[in-house]
Formats: sequence, C-alpha cells, structure tokens
Amino acid sequence: MGDSRSKVKTDDSWKGTPVAINELRPGVFIMDMGQNMVGWLRMKVRGKAGDQVTLRYAEILDDKGELNRANLRDAINTDRYTLRGGGEESWEPTFSYRGFQYVEITGYPGTPTLSDFEGQVIYDAMDQIGSFESSDKLLNQIYKNAWWGINGNYKGMPLDCPQRNERQPWLGDRSTPAKGESFLFDNHALYAKWLDDIRYSQRADGAIPNVAPAFWRYYSDNMTWAGTYLMVADMVYRQFGDSMVIRHHYPHMKRWLNYMEANYLDERDIMTKDSYGDWCKPPVTIEAGRGKSADRKYPSMLISTAYHYHYLQLMQDFAVVAGQEQDVAAYRAMAGRVKKAFNATFYHPELASYGGNSLTDNLLAYSMDLVPDSLRDKVFNTIVHTIEVTNNGHLSTGLVGVQWLMRAVSRGGRPDLAHRLATNTTYPSWGYMIKNGATAIWELWNGNTAAPNMNSYNHVMMLGDLMIWYYEDLAGIRTADDQPGFRKLIMQPQTGQLDYVNATYNSPYGTIKSHWKKSRKQLEWTIRIPENSSAMVHLPTSSPASVTEGGRKLSQLSDEITLISQDAKGVVVEIGSGEYTFSIQQ
Repeated sequence: MGDSRSKVKTDDSWKGTPVAINELRPGVFIMDMGQNMVGWLRMKVRGKAGDQVTLRYAEILDDKGELNRANLRDAINTDRYTLRGGGEESWEPTFSYRGFQYVEITGYPGTPTLSDFEGQVIYDAMDQIGSFESSDKLLNQIYKNAWWGINGNYKGMPLDCPQRNERQPWLGDRSTPAKGESFLFDNHALYAKWLDDIRYSQRADGAIPNVAPAFWRYYSDNMTWAGTYLMVADMVYRQFGDSMVIRHHYPHMKRWLNYMEANYLDERDIMTKDSYGDWCKPPVTIEAGRGKSADRKYPSMLISTAYHYHYLQLMQDFAVVAGQEQDVAAYRAMAGRVKKAFNATFYHPELASYGGNSLTDNLLAYSMDLVPDSLRDKVFNTIVHTIEVTNNGHLSTGLVGVQWLMRAVSRGGRPDLAHRLATNTTYPSWGYMIKNGATAIWELWNGNTAAPNMNSYNHVMMLGDLMIWYYEDLAGIRTADDQPGFRKLIMQPQTGQLDYVNATYNSPYGTIKSHWKKSRKQLEWTIRIPENSSAMVHLPTSSPASVTEGGRKLSQLSDEITLISQDAKGVVVEIGSGEYTFSIQQ
C-alpha cells in the first residue's frame, strides 16, 4: 500500500476541469476547481525563459474573494514553476500534494483560461467496490461528499486531513468510519497494513499512541483513540473475512488492554482515564461557536468505561478466533463486573439516562449493550426525546457519539428519525455543511463559524456510522455476525422514508445487489447474492401470501426459497446465490 496515482477514477460529475477563473486584480487570478480535492494541478503555459508562475492553494475564500488560508497553520501550500521558454510547456508536481478548491495564480504570462489547468486527483490505488443511489438528492450528495473525503485522505495510511501542516494518521478518526469506508473502497490491504503500523508503535509496556506511525510519540493513554486498534481489526475480520489479522494482533491487543487495566481501572471497576471526551461536539448554536477554537477536551470516565466494556466483548470473540479460548472466561468475568459498575455509577433511574444525560452518554450505554434488558426501552425513549425535543430533531454528538448514532436510532425502532437526522439542512447536520458550500466533509459541525486553528474542510471523522447506515440499513446489505466476509448476509432494508435505493457491494465472494423501489401499492426488491453465499432476507410484510418472486408465489418456491419465520414485524426467508426479484403487495 502507498501507491498513489494521479490517473484514478473520480465521481462521474467531476472531470478535473476548473469551473471558473476570475481576475481579482491585475495579474492576480482566482481559480475555482468546483470541488474540494486532493492532488495537484497540471498546467499548460507559454512564455519566455525565466518567467515564474506561482500557484497558491486554499480550501475557501474570504469575503473579498481572496484566498482564506488561516486554517492551513504554517503549511506553505504553494507551487512555483520557472519556465524554460521556447513553446508550450506542460508541468505538474510529483513529490507533494495539496488539499484545495481554490488557487491563486500570479506571474502567468498572458491570461490563464480554464483549458490551461486540469486537476489531478491523488489517492492510494484501490478499487471502488460500492455504489449507492437513492430517491433523496441530499442523501446522494452527502454520499458524494463522503467519497471525496475518504479518497482524499488515503495516503499509504488513513490521514486526518490533506491541506494543513498536520496530515497525521490519528486513530480516533477511523475507529467506526473505517467500516463505512469499506463499503465504498477495497481498503482491506490499507487497514491491514495500518494495524501493523499501530503494532510497531506499541511501547514495551503495552501503551498505544494516538497517532500511528508514532511521528509525534503522543501516548496519552485513552480508550477511544488507542482502542481503534481493536475496532479496525474487528472491521477487517468481519468485512473481509480476514481472520489472520486477529491471530496476528491478538497478543498485542491483549497487552494493551492489560496495560490500561493495570494503570487506570479503579477499585470500582471504572476505567478512569480518558483524554478527549466527545471530541468536537457541536456548540449549542452556530453563533455560540463563532470564532471559538474546537480544541477543547472534556474527559469522561463514562466514555472510557463504556469502551472498556466494548473491547472486553470484542476480545472474547478474538480469543476464540486466535485459538486462545482459555482467555474467554476472564474477559467475560471482567465484562460482567464492568457492566455492573457502569450501571451503579452512571445510571440515573429518575431520568432513565446515563452520565450527564447527553445524547452520546446514552447512545454508548444503549449501543454497547450496557443497558439491562428491562431498561432498554426507557433509555431508547430518552435518546429519542433528546433528539426530537431537546435538540429539535438534530444531533448533538461529537466524534465519539456520532459513531453509534444512526444505527442505534434506526434499529431501535425509529428509522424515520434516523432519516430526519441524515437529511436535516439546519445546524448541526451533514446537510448544513452542503447548504453552506461543502463538497467534502467538514472537521467541525460549525466549520463556517469556528476559529481557523483547527478547522479543516476535508475530514472524515464526523461521518461516524453514516456510511454503514447507508449500506446496512437503507440498502439492507450486512454480513451475519457468525459468518464474516459476507458468506452469509442479513438483508433488512428500511423502506419507509424513501421511494427507492439502488446499491451494490463487491464482497469477497462477489457482487451483492440490493435495489428496491416502491409505489403506493407495491414494493419491488431485486437482490443478487454471489456464489457460495446465502442470505436471510427480511421482507417488509406480515403475510407470505402478499409476496411473489419472479411472478410466482412463495408457496411455489419451497425448493429455492425457505420460509424461516413470519410475524407482525415481517416475513423472513433464506435464499442462496442468484438474482431474485421480490414483489410485495402493500
């Protein structure tokens, strides 16, 4: 991994051609690429020997139309080309890349035109393995913005941003987003390699850094950032069926967890060390964050303890895969103690909530199975109340909470509310970013008003579990927990809020397709299952008699389709490889 190329596929709406060049003042031109991109420019120019063209790059403009480079910190983000003379010259850099949408051009002989420049997109050469389209234009644009943010930050390792002087592989940015990315790009090799980077960065005592490779040697000992090691290993195993990563990294993951428990687990079984809290949570209003830096930390023992429990659950599975079954009992016992301590310490029965009753606090408890069965409905209702009433239909999650938001709300029984969160255009939301000119994903929910010192316009961390929700919940393409790598699928799309979804995913076994569309009286769902795979298909009807496949009733297809169950929630059938078209009368 690390092979970066300029001739790669971009999304079909962008061809690399600038959309505008305006002369700001004599000899100073501002060019708009129409897209926040990562790469460089190929320039054509004619002039005399010694003429020098200067290209300065930025993501945004100020109110006067000048480049706004305040968020670049001390990154120079500038190219200079000295002409040799003697005819038309074509030049492009090959040893660096830029993150930008706008370019200031000075020293250009004559007047530059759109045809004199072409954007070259640079990212690690990996196949695009997923596609997604729906009846909602905003959802489609958010997907496109996500595509640009993800591909632009693959540079031999997953980076946080492409434009400023940072460009570092922060672990916390990718713990859950890595799984969402895996539906778009074949990032198996990239993340398997990054797991090695993390392992090589581990200290002898077990500590794992926040950034790996450990360029800054920043070991702050927190559960959320360092624990990405476990979550990405789990993603590679479950999405690609690669059990080797678990066997290879198991001893090092175990060493890290032992280190954290030895140093930070108190006598109550509460994990006391967290560094960041819910990093970059949105200010209460867009004005409340105006001009303020997002570089503020709110450590939370609830967050560190919830993640400790989550990792103990993962390690039970990892121990079995790694052939270390003797460790399972200890992990299970510790998990039981942590769950008991978590509820004793953080649960508030009078509010049916956890911690400070923030959306993130309750989401973590609910999503990580820390809530006792008897309380799950109450806690979910608290989550819904926070979104609908307290937040007026909006999220209030930072980097940590947004990783669990969409699936919890959708699978808890409110897919309509998940759809509202995904399609809001008022602050804070992904749609708000787009409404305010975003063509990638912002680092901050309030990126248009926050201070520039930590304010990238091309990040992926706030995608959270959104792309997972697109594929697993809207399209209904999900691998079964006990059959990693999509050998067995669970197909259960949420069809209530859209007219159609058309998605494909090239799994390790072959191409999976889910294309459903509905009218007032009928839902039609075309499914393709690759060879050597099977699927449990959840049909949104309580009556098998209302379902046909290829024009035939299910009762006529008992040799090809197995009826597993039926109740008020739906009909479940099992199918093997092949293409099927189910029609359901509404």
